[in-house]
Amino acid sequence: MQYTSKYRSPLGGIVLAADEIGLTGLWFEGQKYFALRLDKENEEKELPIFGQAKKWLDIYFSGDEPNLKLPLHFTGSPFQNDVWEILCQIPYGQTATYGAIAGQLARRKGLTRMSAQAVGGAVARNQISVIVPCHRVVGGDGSLTGYAGGIDKKIALLRLEKGYRDIFFVPKKSTAP
Repeated sequence: MQYTSKYRSPLGGIVLAADEIGLTGLWFEGQKYFALRLDKENEEKELPIFGQAKKWLDIYFSGDEPNLKLPLHFTGSPFQNDVWEILCQIPYGQTATYGAIAGQLARRKGLTRMSAQAVGGAVARNQISVIVPCHRVVGGDGSLTGYAGGIDKKIALLRLEKGYRDIFFVPKKSTAP
């Protein structure tokens, strides 16, 4: 059984989800893939994990790096779970590329290479936004690629993390005639 709770962030409403193991979801209301892996039958209930997650979010949105460890329960495919574990290792205030994550995953699995596009698909379906920092993943050229919560939220989250105050989004030029 999964349980849910709501949180008001400076960037809009957030829905949290958890089960008896840990946090299973954190979505901005209305984002792409919203509640993708949330049990159809769930109950809104204030659990201790939600109090911990809200404290983490309060610290984060105040502009500080939270030093709280939250129990997380990834509910994706084994590949997605591996990618999400790597996302958790991207330091606060830094970014990583899809290609770098693919390379790290390939080395872990003893492969010569891994598809950066496959990694991108897993990053896009991250079910625990912000806490599992998919917003810290950028294109190989440093471009701010998509974000399920919206590019405006990605920019705001990166700006919140020190050192990213001058980020602005420049769309890639179309090669279409």
